Amino acid sequence: MSLTNTNVSYGSVTKTFHWLTALLIFTALPLGWFANNLAHAIYDPTIPTTEADLAQAARLFSLHKTVGITVFFVALARILWSLTQTKPGLLNADNKPEAFAAETVHWLLYGSLVLVPLSGWIDHAATEGFAPILWPFGQNLPLVPKSEHLAEVMATLHWLFMLVLVAALTLHIAGALKHHVIDKDSTLRRMLPGASSAPVPPEQKHSMVPAAAAGLVWVGVLSAGLLTGSFSDKPDAEVETAELAAVQSDWQVEEGTLTITITQLGNPVTGQFSDWTAAITFDDPVEPGPAGSVEVTVSIGSLSLGTVTDQAMGADFFDKSQFPTAQFDAEIYKTETGYEARGPLTIRDQTLDVVLPFSLDIKGETAKMSGRMDLNRLDFGVGQSMPKEDSLAFAVTVSVELTATRNAQ
Repeated sequence: MSLTNTNVSYGSVTKTFHWLTALLIFTALPLGWFANNLAHAIYDPTIPTTEADLAQAARLFSLHKTVGITVFFVALARILWSLTQTKPGLLNADNKPEAFAAETVHWLLYGSLVLVPLSGWIDHAATEGFAPILWPFGQNLPLVPKSEHLAEVMATLHWLFMLVLVAALTLHIAGALKHHVIDKDSTLRRMLPGASSAPVPPEQKHSMVPAAAAGLVWVGVLSAGLLTGSFSDKPDAEVETAELAAVQSDWQVEEGTLTITITQLGNPVTGQFSDWTAAITFDDPVEPGPAGSVEVTVSIGSLSLGTVTDQAMGADFFDKSQFPTAQFDAEIYKTETGYEARGPLTIRDQTLDVVLPFSLDIKGETAKMSGRMDLNRLDFGVGQSMPKEDSLAFAVTVSVELTATRNAQ
């Protein structure tokens, strides 16, 4: 059997690409389906989640993503190979409507094999979350920022493209079976391994009209997605986020970030609170000693933590519905090497004395601070259903950076 195509039959390379792609697709689709079913339970804050559930979902998603990336590269190689090859003629070319439909479906398949994994890959790269791709080349993509909005758009596109893939695949299989069972021609047999005795197809020219028709299908699917609200923002959780009132103090925070970093399945995931306040009194002493105080209030519901945001709001974690805010009331001290904020931190219904070391740079009436401390989530009753570190590490890193200006007296 020849490696390359002829006008009558497909070569062994094309056949290998065809059946390898089929194997990968029929592996990726059920993996994604089972993983999504598990994810519904994990992301729903009302459903208790165990470490075993999280680990199983992560394994399935990782396998799904890894197989999907493989599909992408195999599809690219297949397309590049097909550009160098003769395309065997259709055995039913005289049946114009059927031939047109077959070629349109082929274009839809080629497009789907690239667009489905590519959109999923961009979604993965834009998201802070778990379930890494199982390869040594990193989890990010050049020019793709970490963006919840971008991830949501890509996730929607991934879903729509997947529907087109499933529809095109179903039509492709149905057409092949129709040729084999009803027409009893060699259309299917000439794609099977080994040499085939397919007849010489009628003379024909391949038009780009089916490609244009496939393009119209994509436009129609995307338009339907827009009209049905598939690209609209997801609705807010049933429990509303506590909105914090602005505070006035000796030092007014002009800008700042408050982040936490967890380690899930061995991978760091960083989230940020968008709503928090800090009431600060501070006078820099000449010698080490008391320097002021700070009262920090954090709206728990303002946390964005990638794919596990909803899970973090659940009863076993921050329990936003019962404990909408966290509080840190501390005294500020100047030390020999820098500064520390020392005092009780309250998360959920647990209060623990902590120390936040920070650096401070004061120029005129403007101060910039940067601090970091490590906490143990179990000390605050967070994630008690995960008493081991197999899925979620105990350590949580809290980082804060802010710029504040001194209020005029």
